[in-house]
Amino acid sequence: MAQKIESDKLLVREVFDIWFRIPEYQRPYVWDNDQVTELLDDVMQAAASNQEGQYFLGSMVLQKKNKTENETSYVEYDLLDGQQRLTTLFLIMAVVRDLTNDKVRIDTCQRSIFQMANHDDNIPERLRIVFDIREQVKDFINEFVKEQNGTSKEAELKLKINNNEEDVSIRNMAKAILTIREYFSSNNIDDFFRFLRSNVLMIYVASEDLDDAFRLFTVMNNRGVKLRNSDIIKADNLGQINETHKRLEWAKKWEETESYFGEDFDAFLSHLRSILVKQKAVASLLKEFENNIYNPQSFDRNTKKYSKLPPLLKKGEDTFKLIDQYKKHYEQLFDNDNNSLYGNFELYNYLHLMLKGFEADFWIAPLLKYYDKFKTVNLLDFVKALDNKFANDWIIGLTPTDRIQNMNAIIQTIDDATHPPNVLSNQSLNIDNSDLIQILEGNIYGKRAARYILLKLDLLYHGHTQKFDLPETISIEHILPQTPKEDSKWRIDFNDMDREYWTNKIGNLVLISRRKNASQGNKDYSEKKEKYFKNNVELFSNSIRIYNQYLAWTLSDLKNNHNEVLSKIKEGFGLL
Repeated sequence: MAQKIESDKLLVREVFDIWFRIPEYQRPYVWDNDQVTELLDDVMQAAASNQEGQYFLGSMVLQKKNKTENETSYVEYDLLDGQQRLTTLFLIMAVVRDLTNDKVRIDTCQRSIFQMANHDDNIPERLRIVFDIREQVKDFINEFVKEQNGTSKEAELKLKINNNEEDVSIRNMAKAILTIREYFSSNNIDDFFRFLRSNVLMIYVASEDLDDAFRLFTVMNNRGVKLRNSDIIKADNLGQINETHKRLEWAKKWEETESYFGEDFDAFLSHLRSILVKQKAVASLLKEFENNIYNPQSFDRNTKKYSKLPPLLKKGEDTFKLIDQYKKHYEQLFDNDNNSLYGNFELYNYLHLMLKGFEADFWIAPLLKYYDKFKTVNLLDFVKALDNKFANDWIIGLTPTDRIQNMNAIIQTIDDATHPPNVLSNQSLNIDNSDLIQILEGNIYGKRAARYILLKLDLLYHGHTQKFDLPETISIEHILPQTPKEDSKWRIDFNDMDREYWTNKIGNLVLISRRKNASQGNKDYSEKKEKYFKNNVELFSNSIRIYNQYLAWTLSDLKNNHNEVLSKIKEGFGLL
């Protein structure tokens, strides 16, 4: 059953009647002085322009949770989006409380910060916002926000700011408190606070289902520090580890891995998902881990019922160990030149070709799985076979689903194999010779895989005594131009029929290390060599070969080169 999505607008005073939690998978509090001051200025200016008007401050995305404490039920919301703004409002409440002499306002602020315990009425003490992002942050909130006059401890707050050993959230919160205090030293706190409480609006959307709430967050969030699936997976697994020192150890390793992969961290976790599940993902990474890895089920078509299966991976330390293990594999494969293994850079060069040449990366999962099981035994042979298979499926036009299934079949083959030769001889690595040859012999320019084909051809000419490092910008250049000028020598050496047949074939194409320049590309061959090739193609072995080998570019030259490079690329694909 689909979960109900809640949505409403709330005045700030109503926002602080709600219970919030900032879960441990959230990122730190990162607002700096400029952002805090901007919020204060926006509210102050809105109040000055129209004290009776309303001002929209921002939105929140929440996960709704039903809680019970001391036999009393209440609703608490995990904050997925809006943390920076809501935390700043929370700090404003504390500063206003400590700067005012109005007892009613002090009470208002205190109630916005925490609920006092009332043992007679069975009411527990509870903070309005619980900060689970770091344990030290909870201590900071208790000392400097919850405690009356806590924000007045300016000397201690400055020490927090200047201590680089402190958590980043603490340093930024301390700066925010001092910024807010300084702001109100020269601005009217009465007008500001009345307007803030009764005229400033926020909107929220909430769902009980974490995945739905996360999807809402992803759609709505277009600024700030974005939350990722990996943040929630991390928190879920840390919650399974009871020993504090182990939690800290694995949290540190996770952060190191996250820093290593950067924005590609979720993609890395997707590779691990593929290794474990060996099926195409049908849901978010979060749900895939929860439903297909931690709690897999099988469906009986006869009874039409699901039954639980053993987990493919256990939450907690087992998950952290697997991630750490495969991160090390990734480093070994992609961060080393592996020259010591083969006495040359062949393995490095093929992996570099695949990283730079392919438009998709789901070939990485079978590579990681192979390395995990067999390490460097026949590794180069496997990489070449994997490159050929992944390229073949892309070039002949298989759908992404079919290509992913073929990679998953290779992972299954590796799982089943006892020795590397069992993998290399398996049909899962076979390629479609006839279709591939037909495409390579035809017009390849304009095809999505054309750049990869030419990169692979260049690698075959490049050899492996040196690294195959590539420039950031790579373009495909026609030697015989697509549209030569009417008075050019091209029109003499090639008739219209020959140009139509040969222009877009592999024998007439080279790579250049900058964006195409039509005015240069249309020049006659001798002028192009002098003014264009000399300065632009030195990085590409096939281009250098053509420049040195052919003094002119006639139909005969083009045909000879086409036959040569076609034979070379077929050899690279194992088609000869």
